Amino acid sequence: MILRAVTVVGGLAGAVAFSQLPEYSQQYTQRLAGAVDELSRVVERFDADAGALGLTRQEALADMARAGGMAGARAESMRQVFTRYRKLSYDLNVLRPEAPARRAAMIWRMTDREVAHKAWQDFRPAVPVTMDGVGFGLAGFLAGLCVFGSLRAILRRAVLRRRAPA
Repeated sequence: MILRAVTVVGGLAGAVAFSQLPEYSQQYTQRLAGAVDELSRVVERFDADAGALGLTRQEALADMARAGGMAGARAESMRQVFTRYRKLSYDLNVLRPEAPARRAAMIWRMTDREVAHKAWQDFRPAVPVTMDGVGFGLAGFLAGLCVFGSLRAILRRAVLRRRAPA
């Protein structure tokens, strides 16, 4: 009896957790768009400065790296900015056009720690009233039932083995 109740509670916990995925993915995507917008301004400004000197981006970075010191350190940090900008832009272009349910199912695309951390800080769980939230809630309920039902079956077998005569 207690194990059945624990299984149902596990299903409910899964429902609550999964039902929040569509909203969290929306929050993440909004944060991601903000990060891409801000990085694009930095990238555009760097490219404009390089262009004003008659340099390509790569030539400007090489020029800065040759100078060493602060300019060399800045060249390396800008390389990191360009790399992050490319990655985040790609993720945003993949996530943005998707429907909420598909976007939530693409959680593996939500890998930027800074964006994820800030989205999580602002995230507030809510009762899912969209079909996506309800669908994910149902999937979470079933997943929770499966996980806790499997644990219940394992525990039950272990108890029955102990009680069985040798």
